[in-house]
Amino acid sequence: MGEGSKPTTYAAERLTGDGRVDPATEAFVAHRNLLFTVAYEMLGSAADAEDVLQETWMRWADVELDTVRDPRAYLVRITTRQALNRLRTLGRRKESYVGPWLPEPLLTAPDVAEDVELADSVSMAMLLVLETLTPTERAVFVLREVFDLAYDEIAEAVGKSPATVRQIAHRARAHVAARRPREAVTPAETRAALQAFQRAVVTGDLQHLLDMLAPDVVFLADGGGVKQALLRPISGADRVARLLTASLPKFGSDLTVEPVQVNGYPALLLRLNGEIDTVMAVRVDDGLITGLYAVRNPEKLSHVQQETALSRGSKARTATTPGPQRSAHG
Repeated sequence: MGEGSKPTTYAAERLTGDGRVDPATEAFVAHRNLLFTVAYEMLGSAADAEDVLQETWMRWADVELDTVRDPRAYLVRITTRQALNRLRTLGRRKESYVGPWLPEPLLTAPDVAEDVELADSVSMAMLLVLETLTPTERAVFVLREVFDLAYDEIAEAVGKSPATVRQIAHRARAHVAARRPREAVTPAETRAALQAFQRAVVTGDLQHLLDMLAPDVVFLADGGGVKQALLRPISGADRVARLLTASLPKFGSDLTVEPVQVNGYPALLLRLNGEIDTVMAVRVDDGLITGLYAVRNPEKLSHVQQETALSRGSKARTATTPGPQRSAHG
């Protein structure tokens, strides 16, 4: 279904004969936020992540629970396999996408920002870095570095040997380290950069705006061919500043700017005549804006109208113990 998918049907709880929620539904709902987060970090699309959860539920509903030793691990495996399938399809879809493709922004609660590792992993900057990995590398990196799964658990999920998964994890880790923000940035630093950026744009003070932009800043705007946006990235502080100061004032008083929490970090929500028009997120390095991300595609803005719950679940890395366990076919 992709962007704008319909709500999943597992929300309709199945009941046992005595009126209690049945164990399969109970287990799925208990891990639902974790599973959504796994799928979203692999796909960068909330709509596709919801589709993956629907597919996961359909498979989970047919499982004989007495054959499952660890429901959480089993569900993560199903979700990972379904997300890998969809990630390959999504890659083909992006090849025909009009203009730059940006992740689908999520309005997130304060608890996401408080979990520094989770916030970093779902930030727009990190999701763009993850886009440069192969599907299997992305799955291995997410499951190991974000969700702290053991190598043998990841091997089960991606259909590789533990030794191969270790090699993939090492390669993916090095790839991400070379491309991620140079140092950890606090929400306060991001908020300060955005506030200064907002003041500069509103007042049209080009010099103030230039002071906030790194010399090699890159501006990406995603309109998906539906809304007017950049067809290619714009690089360089002077070009980016002049583009922004020339275009934003055209909206005049019809444009309002609201600070929000998007993907665990401060961002700006731009409304035109009261309707959500754009989500503006930034990447900050050494106090300067190095990445500016404007999502305008209406099909990607449905998850900024209300908060989306994200979770890493249990952070403990556990080794798989021997015993009967059905495979999670995906």
